[in-house]
Amino acid sequence: MNKQKIILDCDPGHDDAVAILLAVASPKIELLGITVAAGNQTIEKTAKNALNVARFVKSNVPIAIGSAEPLVRDRIICEQVHGESGLDGFAFPNYPQDFDKRHAAQLMIDLIMANDDVIMVTTGPLTNLALAMKLEPRICQRIKKVVVMGGSTDNGNTSPAAEFNIMCDAEAAYIVFNSGVEIYMCGLNITRKVLVYDGIINRMAKINNEVSDMFVQLMRVFNENQRKTFQIPAAPLHDPVTIVSLIDESVVKFTKMNVTIDINHGPSYGRTNCDVFDYLKQEKNVYVAMHIDVDKYWDIVESAIRTFSK
Repeated sequence: MNKQKIILDCDPGHDDAVAILLAVASPKIELLGITVAAGNQTIEKTAKNALNVARFVKSNVPIAIGSAEPLVRDRIICEQVHGESGLDGFAFPNYPQDFDKRHAAQLMIDLIMANDDVIMVTTGPLTNLALAMKLEPRICQRIKKVVVMGGSTDNGNTSPAAEFNIMCDAEAAYIVFNSGVEIYMCGLNITRKVLVYDGIINRMAKINNEVSDMFVQLMRVFNENQRKTFQIPAAPLHDPVTIVSLIDESVVKFTKMNVTIDINHGPSYGRTNCDVFDYLKQEKNVYVAMHIDVDKYWDIVESAIRTFSK
């Protein structure tokens, strides 16, 4: 079986942490490296979180720190959901902070130029990938596809129009979505369907290994913070949808349509304008997730966690 080679660009974040463990656990994926953006917390905190999660799940891939600021706008973080550390709820061992010395954009470039058919998976703002594309345009011809957690066909979660990852750096998203690379977008319209109900947490607790313990403790805090912030019954586990869509193509169904990024600095800044019904008759440039099999999604998460019992 040929593994899918991926680079995971993330901003951990509780849901990013689960995306990392899925990428490490799956026999269908070869994780080449992890790059880190500011987003859910400051770059210092998201970098530490990425390294802690990767080392905890026994991955020694290179981890590179990326941009501390968006390309144009002021930085925003999401402390109210992810806490002061960006990953509140679990005490990781004190790992050596052995980050790759390259900037995240440079690590992306080096790995993409050295490997064929690399898939970029982004679960945070797109700043690092946009920088890499501008620094070395040849990567746009070498990337197999970009799988993005971001955007929505519906309303946002940071403004009425915008999803958090896109709103953090809409200019970077504009660059990536207009790069000519094949884009697969997993937006809120799908990720809001995979809610971490208490029954899911209890189900994973029964696995009873170190990684299930991490999952349970993180998700309890994530749930509590999401309930306080959004008055919803359970937290949506957004970011792992990207990895699940690669592990089993039957779980997430995509429809190709025209998508543009609003970079006008008004009330709709960061909106992903998805022409679901093809009103504009413009080029269909993005595959947008429109359906998800929730039961299969949780089965894949459970299977991944169970691999750490061996």
